Amino acid sequence: MDQRILPASSNMKDFERFLKTPFEIGVFLEMHIAQLKNVNAMAEAHGKKMLYHMDMIHGIKADDYSTEFICQEYKPYGLISTKSNVILKAKQKGVIAVQRVFLLDSHALEKSYKLLGKTQPDYIEVLPGLIPELISEVNERVNIPLFAGGLIRTIQDVENALEAGAVAVTTSQKEIWHHFA
Repeated sequence: MDQRILPASSNMKDFERFLKTPFEIGVFLEMHIAQLKNVNAMAEAHGKKMLYHMDMIHGIKADDYSTEFICQEYKPYGLISTKSNVILKAKQKGVIAVQRVFLLDSHALEKSYKLLGKTQPDYIEVLPGLIPELISEVNERVNIPLFAGGLIRTIQDVENALEAGAVAVTTSQKEIWHHFA
């Protein structure tokens, strides 16, 4: 992936700001299923590719059937999820699959390594993305391209994550979007 910043939107106002940026790929974190058709059409009209967070689409369950429906009906660039069944179904449908992993403690990290071995997603998103040592460790251990996200607030946070081995950083901070645009 050539894009180092993945602008993340959780409302229409932020999404409309993203559409005006030079970034090709964006993330939509939280929406109602009724918004998806409009969001998808607007993204297409602006030549944008979207990653949708399946676990945060309200009004639809993040399961195999819903994942298949979203993939067939909206043809997203990719889907983000913490759920292995969503990742496996997205891959089956030829959609970029991003496994979201929370770096809470050693136990959660070990469970995540096992999960990643099973799902083999196209990308991993680690949260919080503020811990360069863990980004490096995960990157070396699983050899799957990694996004850093969550609590990224400064340009230095972005640079630290990228230097630690993240291929991109997901952030909702508009100041960061504009700095890297």
